[in-house]
Amino acid sequence: MDFVSIAALQCELAESPVWDDRRGIVFFADIAGRAIHMVHPEHGPVGRYDFETEVCSLGLCESGRLVVALRKDVILFDPDTRARSHLATPSPEPAGNRLNDGKVGPDGAFWVGSMDDTPALKPCGTLWRIDATGRCEVKAQGTRVSNGLAFSPDGTRLYWSDSRGPWIDVFDFDVATVSLSHRRRFVDLTEAAGRPDGAAMDVEGHYWSAGVSAGVLNRFAPDGKLVATFHVPVPAPTMLCFAGQDMRSLFVTSHRKHDAETLVGYPLSGDLIVARAPVAGAPVPRFSGA
Repeated sequence: MDFVSIAALQCELAESPVWDDRRGIVFFADIAGRAIHMVHPEHGPVGRYDFETEVCSLGLCESGRLVVALRKDVILFDPDTRARSHLATPSPEPAGNRLNDGKVGPDGAFWVGSMDDTPALKPCGTLWRIDATGRCEVKAQGTRVSNGLAFSPDGTRLYWSDSRGPWIDVFDFDVATVSLSHRRRFVDLTEAAGRPDGAAMDVEGHYWSAGVSAGVLNRFAPDGKLVATFHVPVPAPTMLCFAGQDMRSLFVTSHRKHDAETLVGYPLSGDLIVARAPVAGAPVPRFSGA
């Protein structure tokens, strides 16, 4: 795939790209910059929204708003009016934890994980399910850096990774009871293969993982077999999303947490980059009821 920069913003830590098919816009989080960027696929950056804390992940709402995970809180944010309202503060959480990767599920709830944001990187991360009433439910625990949330296109599987495991697990998911079962190891990874960061699903039920330590996107079949590895022009891709009318525009975020010498060879680090994907992506549901 041939990637180009669509938003030359050089964010220190860009994450959570989300395709809004109604607006024809990609939103993504600038964690360290405490902002959400709005990017048009043809015209580039068209908006920026600033917040008081880190913006860790986001999803779309049926109402047109965004559900946004800040450092400790989850809020609802209207990009048109800039109005925001508090939804939930998942607790209890250790003092050193913050929220991280999040994804709206087929149940219409926001699923978001936490991570130890201290040098210790203790395995004290939690996977939370948050509904439209703000009710928070613990669904899994024990990660250092919760990441890689994605639901299979048929809504029967949930994928969840630990970037510092480094591993990806998969659960069976019952949307009627919103219950997880039969947790098992999907794949173990290495630094060289690409520690698993953010993820997305394609229409064939394959799981795409941003290999943040190896400058790659890894595509896994439903049985966990690595079927393709795509190199990207950034050393640390953090997440991807499929977009466009045919869902074959592949947008990728990345971070610039490298020394200056390394970054000289990667001028697109921290930008939002895009390429034509070999397969269409699966749509991501919207947060409902709020």
